[in-house]
Amino acid sequence: MKTQKLLRKIHYWGSLLIMLQFGVMVSSGILLMLKKQSDWIQPPTQVGSETNDVPVKTFNELFMAVKSIEQTDITKFQDFSRVDIKPNKGIAKFVTKDNWEIQVDTHTAKILSVNRRRSDVIESIHDGSFFSEPVKRYVFLPTGIVLFFMWLTGVYLFFLPRIKKWLKRRT
Repeated sequence: MKTQKLLRKIHYWGSLLIMLQFGVMVSSGILLMLKKQSDWIQPPTQVGSETNDVPVKTFNELFMAVKSIEQTDITKFQDFSRVDIKPNKGIAKFVTKDNWEIQVDTHTAKILSVNRRRSDVIESIHDGSFFSEPVKRYVFLPTGIVLFFMWLTGVYLFFLPRIKKWLKRRT
């Protein structure tokens, strides 16, 4: 079988094989690219009363302020997936395991924002971990590998006729 024909078959069947997973990856990837522009995906970062300064409030005081919010149901520090300190903004972002983001002023412990944070869920859909670790490893990873080979075959199939034409003109 000719190389060009084989590569076309790989390209054809590869696209059929990864069609669904690739659609999920592309659509979630587009949403992730827009996360800073969309408040629905990721809440905008607030600015505290003092920026570019060492936080005045202790971690415990910030935690107690966040714990007082009723809609998040926080009882212990383990309820958070992460805490981001933004010294240049004068805030701390507390992100719960159930995707609430609470932004607190690091100088006054005042709650600046309480919103759903959807970017983490979208990211887990994008990499396949939302479904399960085996799906991530055995479905989404192979999809990425097949997609890479489709890119290689596509580049080859795109440039091959042009190179052949150029070589013909040279002789």
